[in-house]
Amino acid sequence: MPVQCEQYARSVRSAPAHAPRLAVFRYGVSDPTTRLDRTTFARASLTPDGEATLRVDFGGAVPTYEAWGPGAGWMLQQAPAMLGADDPGHLFDDGHPVVLAAQRNHGHLRIGASGLLYHELLPTILGQRITAGEALAQWARLVRELGSPAPGPIDGLLLPPRPAELVGRPAWWYHRLGIEARRADTLRTVARHADKLFRWAALPTPEVRRLAGLLPGVGEWTIGCVLGTALGDPDAVAVGDYHLKNVVTHALTGRPRGSDEEMLALLQPYAGQRGRVVIWLLADGHQAPAFGPRQRILPMRRW
Repeated sequence: MPVQCEQYARSVRSAPAHAPRLAVFRYGVSDPTTRLDRTTFARASLTPDGEATLRVDFGGAVPTYEAWGPGAGWMLQQAPAMLGADDPGHLFDDGHPVVLAAQRNHGHLRIGASGLLYHELLPTILGQRITAGEALAQWARLVRELGSPAPGPIDGLLLPPRPAELVGRPAWWYHRLGIEARRADTLRTVARHADKLFRWAALPTPEVRRLAGLLPGVGEWTIGCVLGTALGDPDAVAVGDYHLKNVVTHALTGRPRGSDEEMLALLQPYAGQRGRVVIWLLADGHQAPAFGPRQRILPMRRW
């Protein structure tokens, strides 16, 4: 399933109140751009005003924020939205018993928004066509190769690759990191449009969906993933995901496998809040049964 959903679901069941909302912005425990522990969250990114580092301390009764770098002001302004301050929430009066049970357990959760389409797109693109574990490892390698030290006092934190660093490298350079030409081309496409992405983040969600779909290599799955993390869209669903359709189908029908069409039909009664329902189901521990051996991962060097 999308890495963000999986991370969020795991954190909901084991972390303090604010940590689950922030866990969705960390792409694996080894993400060089983002750190999260039981009381603090730190993230380095490229904002419309320049590079910046944000640190959130949620160990007290009220979260506190610090930021460094040219984009510090932008990050401080966005920080409450990352914790879900802009999400009014939503509760259903009726619906499937499984959905209502998940709502009782997790209806208090709020969906955060980073406002950073460029940052969220890069690791999501790496998640196309491969397993979550491979994608997380490739993201960490890419950032360590091309990222620069983040502003501020947090040692070892790195900024995501700057657009020029991605655009200026041929496909063969990415291959040694495990990234084949198709995804490398999409990374470069997104990098060429990085300035536009900052502006798009301020547009209505349907327009962002339309514009993002014009970028070669950015399809329905990728858009469904990033609209939730970047814009806090409560209706965002990752259509085309290998696992998600099975999770939703099994939770709501009991059948072990389903299709994207069936998943969307099952979620139709919750239109406008479908992504929120998916988050509740995942947070409640729903997963599809596993059959047979694990999928074999073929190393890039043997492609």
